[in-house]
Amino acid sequence: MIVDQRQQHLDAVRKAISAAVYPLRVLVDAPVSSWHWLQNTTADRNDLLLENSRLTAERLLTHARLQRYAALEAENARLRAMLEATPRMTDRVRVAEIMSVSSNPYRHSIVIDKGERDDVYDGQALIDSGGVVGQVIETGLLSSQALLISDPDHALPVEVNRTGLRTIAFGTGEYDRLDLQYLPNNADIEVGDLLVTSGLGGAFPAGYPVATVVKVERIPQEPFAQVSAKPTAALNQVREIMLIWSSATPPSEAEAEETEDVEDDG
Repeated sequence: MIVDQRQQHLDAVRKAISAAVYPLRVLVDAPVSSWHWLQNTTADRNDLLLENSRLTAERLLTHARLQRYAALEAENARLRAMLEATPRMTDRVRVAEIMSVSSNPYRHSIVIDKGERDDVYDGQALIDSGGVVGQVIETGLLSSQALLISDPDHALPVEVNRTGLRTIAFGTGEYDRLDLQYLPNNADIEVGDLLVTSGLGGAFPAGYPVATVVKVERIPQEPFAQVSAKPTAALNQVREIMLIWSSATPPSEAEAEETEDVEDDG
């Protein structure tokens, strides 16, 4: 009995001591518990941040893909329009992209991504879905420079589609205006007339749209009328063009060399 009483007394003392030191134990364990809690919370937050970053990246990628798909659809529409704009199916055509545009306001020229390797030649005609854009003036191996029909130094033989009247369309330095000079006051030309390539000169095949007449002013006592036309091609917005090889295309170098050899043999 004495042993049992002592045991009970020791248990009571142990419980009292445990109760007394519990607050101290809590205080001692608090930093460790807080650290574990903070670690878990930080880990959860990092996981959330990583997940958020991943979802954000996926959203941006999806948006970029959608934009690209929209751009491809628009590009396909432009290419289809250009192909439909080709009036002579016997002409060989090839699509080229514009690499750069001249920053000189007095020089309307572009650089395209096709050159001698693609059989591009000086003087070759360029069109878009609206009509004639310009012609190649300098060819490199992989790229070429072209002059737009709006350049002040460019002149293009055209004819009035309604009457067949032939004249020349001069560039003015403005993308939306060509001038028809030296037309007599009594010339049969009206606002709204469509100008097309006449085929004279050999550079441009006949029948491609060039411009629409927007101004005809006949001044008494003046020998020539003042006539202006707006290009049918969007010269300051063009992104892709088509190169044209017609029956008037100059022979290739190989053909030229062959011709020279034949002449030498003769």
